[in-house]
Amino acid sequence: MSFLAKNYNRKKISFVRGKGSYLYTANGTKYLDFVQGIAVNSLGHAHPELVKTINKQSKKLWHVSNAFLIPEGEKLAKKLAKKTFAEYVIFQNSGTEATEAAIKVARRYFYSIGKPNKNRILCIKNSFHGRTLAAIFASGSKKMTEGFGPKVGGFDHFKFGDHKSLKNKITKDTAAIMIETIMGEGGIKEVPDWCIKGLRKICDKKKILLILDEVQCGIGRSGDFFAFDKSKVKPDIVPIAKGIGGGFPLGAVLMNKKVASGMTAGTHGSTFGGNPLAMQIGNKVMDIVANKNFLRNVKKNSEYFHNELKKIKKNFPKVIKEIRGRGFLIGIQLYQDQTNFIKALMKNKLLTIKAAENVIRILPPLNVKKEDLDKAIKIINKVCEKF
Repeated sequence: MSFLAKNYNRKKISFVRGKGSYLYTANGTKYLDFVQGIAVNSLGHAHPELVKTINKQSKKLWHVSNAFLIPEGEKLAKKLAKKTFAEYVIFQNSGTEATEAAIKVARRYFYSIGKPNKNRILCIKNSFHGRTLAAIFASGSKKMTEGFGPKVGGFDHFKFGDHKSLKNKITKDTAAIMIETIMGEGGIKEVPDWCIKGLRKICDKKKILLILDEVQCGIGRSGDFFAFDKSKVKPDIVPIAKGIGGGFPLGAVLMNKKVASGMTAGTHGSTFGGNPLAMQIGNKVMDIVANKNFLRNVKKNSEYFHNELKKIKKNFPKVIKEIRGRGFLIGIQLYQDQTNFIKALMKNKLLTIKAAENVIRILPPLNVKKEDLDKAIKIINKVCEKF
C-alpha cells in the first residue's frame, strides 16, 4: 500500500540511478530517457560538472535567509542579465512560482505608477503556466480548474492563432499579455516569430507588458538560449525554471528595469528561493549551456533528429500527422490517441511523455549523443510499423 496521494497516474516502474541520457532500474534494465524530468535535466543525469559543483557547495553552505546577501545569487543574476534582456532577477524554486511572480510583477508595476485597475492578464486558452490557483486560471483550462473554485479573477483568454480575438480582448484594464513562446503541455505549438514581433508592437501601442513564459522552452531547449531570441524581440518579463537548475529545483523571473521598479522591499519573497546550493548549480549550468558552441551543437543535433523524424512521418503517413517543435522540444502528433504508442515505446526502452492534441513529447538532454538519437529513431520506426 502506498501512502502517497493519488494525484499522479504513475507508471509501474522506478529507477535507482541515471547517467547521461539513460535511466536504470533496480535490476539493471536500461531505458533511454527522452523525458528527462519533463525538460528539467538539461545536461542529462549525473552530469560530472554538476555533481562536482553540488558536492563542493554542500560542504560549505546550503541555505541562508534572503535577509542576508547571497553572493552566489548575485553572481547568477549577473550572468542571466548579461546573457539576456533582463536587468533584474528574482529567484524562485520552480516554474509555477516564477509564473506567479511574473503576474505579481506586472500588476505591481501598474499599481506603482498609479494605475491599480490595470491588472488583467491576457493568455492563450488551454495554455499551461503552472499549478498554483492563479496559474491554473491563467491557463484557462476547464480540466485544470475544475473543482478548484471560486475562480481566481484577473485573466482573459484568446484562442491560439486567433489574432482578432486577441486584439478584441485587450481593454483599458489589461496589464499584460502572457504566452508560452512554444507551448509545452498544450501540444508543442510554436508561436511564429512574426507573431512574437506583432505582440511586441501591440503591447507597445497599448502601453501594456509582454510576458513570455520560457519555463519549458528556455535555457537552450529550442537551440537558442531563449526561444524568442530568434525574433529579436525584448519582452518585459520572462519566467524561467526547469533547465536552469539541471535537475535541481530552481526558477526565476527576469524583468527589465521599468517593471522591476514596482518590486520594492517586502512586495515578494521566498524562503528557499535563491539559496546558495541552488545558485551554485545554476551558475554551473549557465557556464555550460550559455556557451555559443554548446548551443550551436544543440541546433545541429536537433536539426538532424527533426529530419530523421520527418522521414519516419513520410514512411508512415497514416500514423504520424505532424512533427512539431524546435530544438529538443519536440512533438510527434499522431492521428489517434497516443497512450498505446507511448506504452509501446516504453516497452522498447524509450521513455516519452504526453502532451495535448495526441502529441508525444520528446525531450532529450541538450547534450545528447548522436548515437542515442539514432537509437531513438530506430525504436520510433519499429513502433510505427506496428500501428
